[in-house]
Amino acid sequence: MLEHIPEWLGASLRGVRAGAEHLTIVNSALGNGYAPITLSSPAFGDWTEMPLRFTADGDGVSPPLVWDAVPAGTQSLALIVEDADSPTPAPLVHAILWGMAADTGRIPEGDIAADGATGEVGRNSYLAQGWLAPDPPSGHGEHRYVFQLFALDVTAEDLGDAPGRGAVLNAMQGHVIGAGMLTGLYSRGEVVDAPVVDPGIAPLLA
Repeated sequence: MLEHIPEWLGASLRGVRAGAEHLTIVNSALGNGYAPITLSSPAFGDWTEMPLRFTADGDGVSPPLVWDAVPAGTQSLALIVEDADSPTPAPLVHAILWGMAADTGRIPEGDIAADGATGEVGRNSYLAQGWLAPDPPSGHGEHRYVFQLFALDVTAEDLGDAPGRGAVLNAMQGHVIGAGMLTGLYSRGEVVDAPVVDPGIAPLLA
């Protein structure tokens, strides 16, 4: 949808961004000081440009993800992917996975889909179940797509079919014991500048 915004309008909205301070991982309701989890992708590095195949300009499949050991006491895992730079009041939700087993360890390429096998696939900001491929407006500059993995000390409750961010956030409150973050960059038809890591996020994972 955002790819249809004219370039002149995208450029005029360049300063309008949701902001990293509104990402789920920094929501005060979840607490802070989580044990760190190293989240990565074999397809791209942290703070590097995501390959075209994972975007709306390519095949639009979800990227593969892997992570290291989770904290002792982890009973389930959740993943939320958000665009910190969407020209919206809150970050756009690009993916939700809920109720993953504590020993999962990886998400295969393309598995964030309605028929995925890794966990309960939630509802993105376009109200669809599955991966919302990055589609930033032309002229708007680079966008930060933030993959946020949460380790919970409880077995995931049944949130029904395709839970949204609000339901998942409420269910996670008071139960996050570990978290990891991976940031992929993407811009439409522009040179991606050297990124500046947002201050205040990394200490939450210490």
